[in-house]
Amino acid sequence: MSKKSLLIAAVAILVIAIIGVTYLLFTEKQANRELVQEFQLDKEDLENEYTRFAQQYDELKMTISNDSLSHLLEQEQLKTQRLLEELRTVKSSNATEIRRLKKELATLRKVMIGYINQIDSLNKLTERQKQVIADVTEKYNKASQQISNLSEEKKNLDKKVTLAAQLDATNIRIDPRNKRGKVAKKVKDVVKLAISFTVVKNITAENGERTLYIRITKPDNDVLTKSASNTFPYENRTLAYSIKKYIEYTGEEQNVNVFWDVEEFLYAGNYRVDIFEDGNLIGSQSFILN
Repeated sequence: MSKKSLLIAAVAILVIAIIGVTYLLFTEKQANRELVQEFQLDKEDLENEYTRFAQQYDELKMTISNDSLSHLLEQEQLKTQRLLEELRTVKSSNATEIRRLKKELATLRKVMIGYINQIDSLNKLTERQKQVIADVTEKYNKASQQISNLSEEKKNLDKKVTLAAQLDATNIRIDPRNKRGKVAKKVKDVVKLAISFTVVKNITAENGERTLYIRITKPDNDVLTKSASNTFPYENRTLAYSIKKYIEYTGEEQNVNVFWDVEEFLYAGNYRVDIFEDGNLIGSQSFILN
């Protein structure tokens, strides 16, 4: 072969080699570009994952009231935020760091799942505790209501017993009399008021001495009384009385007569007699003086 032919062959081989190397370089550059793009996508996905993790820790902390667990979640959240900052400073082409941060993310995911399970168990326990407390409270309220009902029933029973033992005055009669002891026709002739009534039979009432207070009220609601000190207790206050009468009660029907000597001016109108015993109003009767 001539020198010229060898030279042509050498040049052809060199050209082919240059073309081959150029093609390989181009192919490798294209592969590197695709790899960088892939790492860039991985980095963006990782950043999104870390950001979601940081937000989830905030949500988890809002669901618990346990201080110790809340502190642990806070530490994990800080760790997640620190790794997120590291990731943001890593170049997309740094495959080693991206792989490491991927592994860290996998570890964080396992830790978070553990905390979620733990919080779920605590919440279930809390719900059970709330239910127990609710049940106990309901039972307590029922028991309190029953006691209140029993107390009210006892109070009503005591009231009924008290009412049953209370004296009762009936057949109340008021006769205005003149100075001759006859029934007075005119109010100006009245010198005495004769009041009679019957204390009815009551076998539940206690026997013994009883004090009766008789009030005579004028049309202007002023009470006839001989002294301002003539008072008795009634419903947390004191009332003036006109006549005080002692009787010996035996449980049987008993007729009572009392008299009021008129020493004051009386005028025509509606008058009323009220009879009290042991703090109770036991009878009333109105009458007219003309």
